[in-house]
Amino acid sequence: MAKFKAPALVSAAVTYSKPRLATFWYYTKVELLPPTPAEIPAAIQSVKKIIQSAKTGSFKQLTVKEAVWMWLYIGEIIGKRGIVGYDV
Repeated sequence: MAKFKAPALVSAAVTYSKPRLATFWYYTKVELLPPTPAEIPAAIQSVKKIIQSAKTGSFKQLTVKEAVWMWLYIGEIIGKRGIVGYDV
């Protein structure tokens, strides 16, 4: 029976994971940042655009950033269990 070498296995897992995690964190920091105060008016316009695209069916043409905003917005509504307080 082969001898199990945990330290070598852990070392290999860490070596394999480091570059992938670095890439993941880079894109997480770039793409999933909340809006700055200066970006809030643009974010509101983006949400209105998303709502309009849902009404017309053109949501299939959303950019990745707009789709992320949509999911964050929907998730927040689900978390609050209502749309009270949103200017929809």
